[in-house]
Amino acid sequence: MLSAGLPQGSVPKLERPGPLRERVYEALLELITVRQLRPGQHLVESELAGHLGVSRQPVREALQRLNTEGWVDLRPAQGAFVHEPTEAEADQLLSVRTLLEAEAARLAAANSGSAGIAALEALCAKGEQSVADDDVDLTVATNAAFHAKVMELAGNVVLAELAAQVDRRVRWYYTPVARQRGKQSWIEHRALIAAISARDERAATEVMRSHTEQTRTTYHHRGDTRSDT
Repeated sequence: MLSAGLPQGSVPKLERPGPLRERVYEALLELITVRQLRPGQHLVESELAGHLGVSRQPVREALQRLNTEGWVDLRPAQGAFVHEPTEAEADQLLSVRTLLEAEAARLAAANSGSAGIAALEALCAKGEQSVADDDVDLTVATNAAFHAKVMELAGNVVLAELAAQVDRRVRWYYTPVARQRGKQSWIEHRALIAAISARDERAATEVMRSHTEQTRTTYHHRGDTRSDT
């Protein structure tokens, strides 16, 4: 196993067209978000460059940017390491997420039509199947898509922009507890759909607040059962 922690062939080579610096940054950020590169892991420029099929320069630039944004820690004389979030960092981020998503749920209940509700139901069915298949990556991606759809249905551009700023970190924190949340998370999603369909703004707000708070609590109590997949 390479110190970069990526099995040969697990990462496709980047195509040359387009701004390579940005493509390398996005590739590394996604690998961190889905925890193929895990918190605390040493990131070796030459090995990452080899996996991505690029030179070391764009990797170095990407790591510097990721350091500025808090995803990577650059340690003098040691190199780059994936940032290990503190419990306080996670708590603050997930608390902000609760505020944003609860308001989005309220607005979705006020504004959604049959097409929007059908889209939520389709995503919920997909998520339930991913849990049944024990496909953690698909579960995390579908969970993010479900919440993004609720945000879209809210119809508030500013709220959506704020939510987009924390989306990746929400996925980062959700991944290690996705298996623990399992079926219960999608039961809560079904309850949210019912509240939105009934145009019950208060119920939608409370269901979403309870749902996101449950994820926050699960993250803090993941303990020895955490799964950094």
